[in-house]
Amino acid sequence: MTDVDVIVVGAGLAGLSAARRLTAEGRAVRVLEARDRVAGRNHGGFLSNGTPVELGGQWIGPDQTAALDLVAELGLETFPSYDDGDAITVVDGRAVRYADETFGLDEESLAEVGRLWVAIETLAAGVDPAAPWEADGAADLDRHNVDTWVSANTGNTMARSFFRIIVPAVFSAETAELSFLHFLAYIRSGTSLAMLLTTRTGAQDSRVVGGTHLISERMAAELGESVRLGAVVRTITQDDEGVTVVYENADGSPGGAVTADEVIVAIPPTLAGRIRYLPALPSARDGLTQQIPAGSVIKVQVGYDRPFWREDGLSGFVISLDDAFNVVLDNSPQDASCGVLVGFLEGAHARTAERLSPAERRELVLGALVKYFGPEAATPFGYVEMDWCAEEFSRGCYGGRLGCGVWTQYGHALAAPVGRIHWAGAETASRWNGYMDGAIRSGRRAAEEILAPRA
Repeated sequence: MTDVDVIVVGAGLAGLSAARRLTAEGRAVRVLEARDRVAGRNHGGFLSNGTPVELGGQWIGPDQTAALDLVAELGLETFPSYDDGDAITVVDGRAVRYADETFGLDEESLAEVGRLWVAIETLAAGVDPAAPWEADGAADLDRHNVDTWVSANTGNTMARSFFRIIVPAVFSAETAELSFLHFLAYIRSGTSLAMLLTTRTGAQDSRVVGGTHLISERMAAELGESVRLGAVVRTITQDDEGVTVVYENADGSPGGAVTADEVIVAIPPTLAGRIRYLPALPSARDGLTQQIPAGSVIKVQVGYDRPFWREDGLSGFVISLDDAFNVVLDNSPQDASCGVLVGFLEGAHARTAERLSPAERRELVLGALVKYFGPEAATPFGYVEMDWCAEEFSRGCYGGRLGCGVWTQYGHALAAPVGRIHWAGAETASRWNGYMDGAIRSGRRAAEEILAPRA
C-alpha cells in the first residue's frame, strides 16, 4: 500500500500543472518542493513603493496558448507590454534610434543579418523539436556551436556581433556555449526567431497582472495540503512495487519518505542529476543531465517616479553591443503610476558581474541606463536584482542548454520515462521549450503518460 498514487518533485509550473491534471482525474498526489515557496523560476518581488515586479520569468506571447488558457482558468488577467516609441541600439559608442525592424543597423550589416536570419529560419523549419536528432544533417548541425556557424557564414563584423547579443538575450549563454542544432530546435519550438525576439505579438507581448508567480500560487492553493515546502529530495528508489522518495528538510535535518506508484521529476535537468537514483539511471539519461547547464543571468528592476523616457518618444527597449547591461525594456505598471526599467546581465557578463559587490553592480547598471536615457536615469527610487545563478534550487536561468553533440548522442533520453520515473520541466517541452508555456505543457504531458493505460 503506497502513501499516494504519484509523487511530483518540484512545485514550479511543470510540477503543479502535472499535479493539477492528475488530481482532476482522481489521483492522490504529493508535491515535494525544496524551496520555501512555489513557482520555481517565477518569483515575485516589490519595489520600495510597493509596485510588484517579476524577478523571474514574466512574459507571455499570444501563441503561448497553454499559458494564456491557464491564466484565464485561474482568474488572472494579462496586460500588454509597453512598446510604443523608438528603440535604441548602441554600437561603437553611438546610440541609434529606430522605429522599424532594422535594429538600428547600417544598410550593409542589416542585409547580412537578414540573409543569415533567412538561412537560420530555413534550417530551423527542418528540425522537429520533439526529435532534433532526426533532422537531415543533424550530426553536422550538432557539431557546430552557434558562433562557429555564424562565423563560417559571414565575415561581417556587425552581423556577428548582432547574433552574439541576441543569443544571450534568449539563452543567457554565449554563442559558443550552445549547439547550433539546439539553437534551431529552440527556434522551431517557439515558432520562429522573430517570435522569440519580438515584444508586441511576440514572446514578450503581455504580462500577468500582479506577477506570473500567481499562476503557481493559485494552482498550489487548489492542491492544498498535497504540496509540501522545504522538502529537498535526495533519493528516488524504484522497484516492481512502486517508488520511494526520500527527502530532507531545508535545514538539512532528516525529513521523511513518501511511497507512490510513480514519480514525476519536474525540476531543471542539472538539479535532477543531483538526486540519487536506485537503481542507477541508464547511462544515456545520466550523461544527459551532466551536459545541460543552466544559463547565467542577473535580472534587475529599476524604479523611477515616472516613465520619463516615454516623454522623449522612447519605448524603453535597448540593445547594446558595447555594454554589459545590454538588454533593457520598459516594465512599468499598466497605469504608469511609476516608471520601471527591467534589464539583464547575461551569459559571460553575468558571470563577471557576480564577482562585483552589490554596490558595484548597481553602479554598472545605472551607468548604462544614464548612457541610454540621460542623467535622470541616475536617481531611481528603487533597485531590485535577482542573481539566478546563486539560487540553490535553480542554479541559473532562463533554462538549460545543450552543447555540441548532446542532442544527437543523448537527446532521446530527455523526456523518455525510466521505469516509474517521468520527466517534466520547460527543458523537456517540444513546444515553447524553455518558456512558461513549455513548462505547463511538459507537466501535462508527464501526467498523461501516467494516466494512459499500461500496455
